[in-house]
Amino acid sequence: MEWTESLKLAVSFIENHLMEDIRAEDAAAAVNMSVFYLHKGFSMVTGYTLKEYIRSRRLYLAALDVLKGEEKIIDLAYKYGYETPESFTKAFGRFHGVPPQQLRKDARKIRPFLPLRISIRIQGGNDMDYVVEKMPGFEVIGFERTFTYEDAYREIPVFWEEFMQKYAPIMTQNAKPTNELERAVLENMLGEFGVCIEDSGPEDSFRYLIAGRHIGGDAPAGMVTYRFPDLLWAKFRCVGALPGALQAVNTAIYSEWLPGNSQYKIALGANIEWYSCGDTTIADYESAIWMPVEKQA
Repeated sequence: MEWTESLKLAVSFIENHLMEDIRAEDAAAAVNMSVFYLHKGFSMVTGYTLKEYIRSRRLYLAALDVLKGEEKIIDLAYKYGYETPESFTKAFGRFHGVPPQQLRKDARKIRPFLPLRISIRIQGGNDMDYVVEKMPGFEVIGFERTFTYEDAYREIPVFWEEFMQKYAPIMTQNAKPTNELERAVLENMLGEFGVCIEDSGPEDSFRYLIAGRHIGGDAPAGMVTYRFPDLLWAKFRCVGALPGALQAVNTAIYSEWLPGNSQYKIALGANIEWYSCGDTTIADYESAIWMPVEKQA
């Protein structure tokens, strides 16, 4: 299914099931897409996470019900998926700027939030600097954490900062490793990859590894391994200081390259950020985004 059409159908599915206990997994299954890429693509194209969109739509509809005045606040709280009237009132106030009772006195305070219409204008997607390369299966090793899709952009940089503070001395100053973890960091060149993996974990979350290519042997306690099968990879080159260069290319992939190409589709719920050695703040720093793809039928 074409990428833009998949996003449109995902929005339609959400709208048709808005008052149900809908999950991202349900929307992804409805359009035959990886949850990981639905989350990422939806956010890149619309500026909202799926959870934000669903929450905002419900709070707008709740406000319309508040203005009708036909239902009690406690009933509206349960109707729109909140466990208590207090949690509903708090969320309502954050979104509209006033609590439900005050909105009834001044309808002008309502914050409209209408269904999204996905419209992508393709500008130069075919001119992106990328190659599609077949690679044999390989294994990565690294430190792993689980992140929610809502918090990932804020928390993953913190993860990297903690990693660099702890291991930068042995990576950049030729210090000798003093334990198995430090030895594994050096031998497997941890920090070359940032790996996102969607699999059977907590809802609305994914695994992220600060990783390197595994040279073999058992992973020391505190590290994990993950093996990629034989795959085609679309590798998008990024040049420029981080995080801006990666973010710009990431946005272009979802708003231009995926909608504009009819040859490839996403093959696996995972992707890789590749980092070269050197100063990530300089204008000619090189990095890349690797996306597993397969040819369209």
